[in-house]
Amino acid sequence: MLRRETEDEREIQGKAMRPMRWMWQVAAVGLISVMAAACTATRPTKYYALDTPATPTSTQAPLPVGLVVGHVTASQLYRGSRLVYGWGPVELGTYEYHRWAEPPVDFLQTMLVNDLRASGRYRSVTPVGSFARGDYIVLGHLDALDEIDKPALAARFTFQLSLLERATGSIVWSSSYNHDEPVQGKQVSDVVAALGRNVEAGLGQLTAGLYQYLANRPPQ
Repeated sequence: MLRRETEDEREIQGKAMRPMRWMWQVAAVGLISVMAAACTATRPTKYYALDTPATPTSTQAPLPVGLVVGHVTASQLYRGSRLVYGWGPVELGTYEYHRWAEPPVDFLQTMLVNDLRASGRYRSVTPVGSFARGDYIVLGHLDALDEIDKPALAARFTFQLSLLERATGSIVWSSSYNHDEPVQGKQVSDVVAALGRNVEAGLGQLTAGLYQYLANRPPQ
């Protein structure tokens, strides 16, 4: 009889301990969540934007040509806001706490519109939209806008610019730019500065080629 009463007591004690164990488990999970949130709060996200100089205005009469700048296309990697880095020729990754103020495909389209419009070389320059009218559509494709570390730290920009004639629906001109700009420093901000120089040089070269083609083309 004594042995039976002991087993009953143990069963009662076990049932009484179960809620306490569950409470300890909940408390432990809560403590881990608070610690994780504290660690995250110590690393604020930094945002970057490219600062490119204003395009000099042409002193020549503008061409009787209207341009419509289409949306820049790219892989999913460059349609987000995270800065991209590369470990080698084929492997890429993204920074968690370093991001663009807006996706690269968006600010590159804006930069193209501003550069072409500020140049004063064309009758009109408008972004693509329901009311946009023009003789040609300017198409951009982004292949690379990232940090690379081999053989040395550099900022890579690879971009293609094409011109579609609206009357025929065909591509009449296309050119590409690919360059690795050396980074002067080791911080992410130094990489962004190098990317800015590279984008400025690349868009300047491509838009100059675009103008040269249209200037040599007799008006229809």
